[in-house]
Formats: sequence, structure tokens, C-alpha cells
Amino acid sequence: MNTIVPLISSGTAGPLGVLHLPRLWLKASLEAAGKLAPGYPGAGKGYDQMVIDGLGLQREALLGFIQSSKPTYPQFEAWIKKNGTKLDKDSIQKLNAAILGYNHDDTTRKAILSANGLPDDASASKDAVNLNNLDDWKEFHEAVLK
Repeated sequence: MNTIVPLISSGTAGPLGVLHLPRLWLKASLEAAGKLAPGYPGAGKGYDQMVIDGLGLQREALLGFIQSSKPTYPQFEAWIKKNGTKLDKDSIQKLNAAILGYNHDDTTRKAILSANGLPDDASASKDAVNLNNLDDWKEFHEAVLK
């Protein structure tokens, strides 16, 4: 069975307006189907947990829903609306700002840039969203296009 590199960026939001939520849905759904590429957690401790906590969700309930229901993205957001406790505009804005403002540590940044043949200089991406995009694109290239 082929596995899939999740290519939805953490910088993408769905109709609810929450950054990273579509990526969380994709990764958890791929993991539930046994199709998530190696090295990717279905729901990790970084952005995934930030979104779960930021929306006032229960991790195991969210993952259980995805596992049992195999929801479409709109069905997933409908579940979020029923189960989240922090869905007001201010909470979502605060969460989105935290996602956009998060930077990887120096070691992670340097490793991603180096793996992509990019210098770690003033022009290099510093934020985790763009660095993760580079990492995903490299993984996709190696898994599918090379």
C-alpha cells in the first residue's frame, strides 16, 4: 500500500478559519486509514496539539471520531463546532497568531534548510509553517517524483 505525504500546509484554514486544522484532519485521517507517510504523526505534540488545546477539544475524542467516522473535512468541522469549547473569534485569532508566530529551534531550522540545499542566512525562512512546507515538498519529491 502506498503512503501519502500530507501536503496541506499548516498555513491553510478551512471555513471555520482555524489555521492547521485541515492539515490535522488530513494527517489523522491518513493515519486512521494506514496511509500516512512514515515520519509523520497522525496527531503530534506541536501544531496538532496546539490546535486541539486551542479549540478546547479532547485529543482522544477527536482521534476516535476520525477513526470511527472517516469524516469529510466539512463533517470534521461540524464535529469541531459541536465539541470545541473555544470557538469564539478571539480564541481562534489567538490560536492562529500562535501558529504563525511559531519558529523552529535552530537545529531543526538548519536541518530543513540544509536538506533542501538552502543557506541558513538572512533570506532563509525562520517560521515553522514555511519550513514545514519545505520539508513536506522534499519528502513528497523523494517519495513520488524521484
